Amino acid sequence: MSTAKSAQSGNGNGQQTPASKNGSADSAAEGQAAQVAGEAGGRRATAQSMAAKQRDISVSEFFAKNRHLLGFDNPRKALLTTVKEAVDNSLDACEEAGLVPEIWVHIEQTRPNRFKVGVQDNGPGIMKKQIPLIFGKLLYGSKFHRLRMSRGQQGIGISAAGMYGMLTTGKPVKIISKVSPRRPAHYYEIQIDTKKNVPEILNGRGDGVDIPPGEEGRKYIAEHEIEWVAEIIAPDGASSEVKSGTRVTIELEARFQRGRGSVDEYLEQTAIANPHVTLHYLDPEGNERTFHRSTTTLPPEPKEIKPHPYGIELGQLVTMLKDAKGETLTQFLTTSFSRVSPSVARNICETAKLSSRAAARRIGREEADKLFHAIQETRILAPATDCITPIGEELLLKGLHHVVPGEFYCAATRPPAVYRGNPFLIEVALAYGGASSAQRVSLDVLKQLLHESDARTLRQFLLNTFDGVGSDGAERIMKEAQIGTRQSPAKLKPSEVQRLLTAMRNVNLSEGQSMQVLRYANRVPLQFKQRDCAITESVINTNWRPYGLSQSRGSLPSGPVSVMVHIASVWVPFTSESKEAIASYPEIQKELRLGLQTVGRKLGMYLRRRNKVKQEGERRNIFLRYLGEVAGAVSQLNGASREELYQQLLEVAKRKTAQADVKLDDRGRPIGEEDEEDFGGNVLIVPPADPGPLPNAAGPQRPAGERTATTQSTQRQLF
Repeated sequence: MSTAKSAQSGNGNGQQTPASKNGSADSAAEGQAAQVAGEAGGRRATAQSMAAKQRDISVSEFFAKNRHLLGFDNPRKALLTTVKEAVDNSLDACEEAGLVPEIWVHIEQTRPNRFKVGVQDNGPGIMKKQIPLIFGKLLYGSKFHRLRMSRGQQGIGISAAGMYGMLTTGKPVKIISKVSPRRPAHYYEIQIDTKKNVPEILNGRGDGVDIPPGEEGRKYIAEHEIEWVAEIIAPDGASSEVKSGTRVTIELEARFQRGRGSVDEYLEQTAIANPHVTLHYLDPEGNERTFHRSTTTLPPEPKEIKPHPYGIELGQLVTMLKDAKGETLTQFLTTSFSRVSPSVARNICETAKLSSRAAARRIGREEADKLFHAIQETRILAPATDCITPIGEELLLKGLHHVVPGEFYCAATRPPAVYRGNPFLIEVALAYGGASSAQRVSLDVLKQLLHESDARTLRQFLLNTFDGVGSDGAERIMKEAQIGTRQSPAKLKPSEVQRLLTAMRNVNLSEGQSMQVLRYANRVPLQFKQRDCAITESVINTNWRPYGLSQSRGSLPSGPVSVMVHIASVWVPFTSESKEAIASYPEIQKELRLGLQTVGRKLGMYLRRRNKVKQEGERRNIFLRYLGEVAGAVSQLNGASREELYQQLLEVAKRKTAQADVKLDDRGRPIGEEDEEDFGGNVLIVPPADPGPLPNAAGPQRPAGERTATTQSTQRQLF
């Protein structure tokens, strides 16, 4: 009926207009479609009804539903991600302002499964208008469009942490920022409007609060219970005022645990890669640890550069040509790319058979294709290294030796390379020897780890808590301790805990111990998604057997080895927004492989030399076992002095097994001798702490060094 009425409708004179004819035809078509759909089983939506439902999706609304993409997929990881994003921002701000970083990390438990995280720095502070946007708007920042090394990239981390806190606890993000001791500090309580991706300011009638400087401001902070560390306490006890800085406080649903992937481990690894920072850490149990800086020299400030032409893709080149403003092709090449001089630009144009004076905006797609291939065929210098700040081989050795126990250390830094026009640099350091982390744990720490673990079985606890403990090692520990494999860690009796500790110290774990891989990107430790990372993939794909390590196909090599790999780049290719794994670009994999092979060769030289010394020592022991009997028998036969014969035979044995007496210095060179097989530079060998009567029979061990952190039981006063 509706179709018939629509067909009869027209203008006032009873005649149908063109519009009405079209409308009648459309209505008739819709009716026929609906009738066919009804006969076919009932399609309840039409193109018009579906179009009416389409709308924009806010980026914050998307990530609120998919927060696992940002690293908030479970409470334990959410706590670490929040601390990580805040600390990264603080380090970037301090270094960019030329200030030696001083950072406070405060975690407090407010109720079961809910924690309050506070991170403060002594950076330059943030201007008042920028605070709501930085902490209350996703994809807002200053680092996305510039090509220079920095920890933050996307402008999404700290605002996402605040959004997660609001979603799980309903509490806003609290920010206090101070740019000068003479100017007011700015205090905001902010939450994100996820539908619009805009900040909502909850205090000060929507404009925040300005806290006056001086004593009046201190009184206001104390009265309103605003958390702020006002003084820096130096190691010698001297104090100084915090003249500027920012503190962010987020309350969120989380879980605090120690061991692998914990906040403790993240801060310790951060101190390794950033020796210029002092970290004050107050955990939920009130224990304070301070990671003191080992240098006051800041890393060289990276300079912003333009993309390198070798890494530009054709589509990106076409877009750049369209955006060129009144430039010739030569001007476009020299101003848009790094390492392209006027002479190099002319060579590119000649190879592409294009005029160097042609307007860049008028270059067609076919001509752009010729230009792209001409760039690849032209010899262009490698990108400048001043846009990247590597840790350096000396600091790599120092940091690794300071934290990871071992007997042999080496480091290698690869020259800069390019992927997609982005310069990057690979650094690799290796430590060999030393006891497993499971063998160094104390009884109190073991009890605490068992209490905090969420593992269902003891086997899972050993594998997930301690680095390098493989399946074989876990089985040997449980067999030695006479504890069942399915025993719950939380239900162990005191006598079983003591037996477990004894077994962990007595069982030899080095044979089945897996290599520990420490991954870094722009000085930031990566804690999760190890198997998805190009670094882990490159370590697994490297053949470590020629270097003296056992390795099964498709797995990490076995042995007491720790490898630290650092990628420094103007744009790190993370696999997701959570920034936990590196993408497997062929250029990155090549540099990773070459860096790993460099330290692997040095390790192989050391192990061959050590094994040779060990074999000669065992050979000498055999000689010494029978020299006395031989000297006595010969003395009875010819009447010669037994003592003289014994001394002469001993000299012969020492001469034939002279390799057993070789002593190496801290650079791996034989002391007092020239050696053909030199390790080269960037090698550190730790001498035995207590050498036994048989030289090198048990292998050198790392002496007990100073800890990187001091622990106190008192809680820092916040005022």
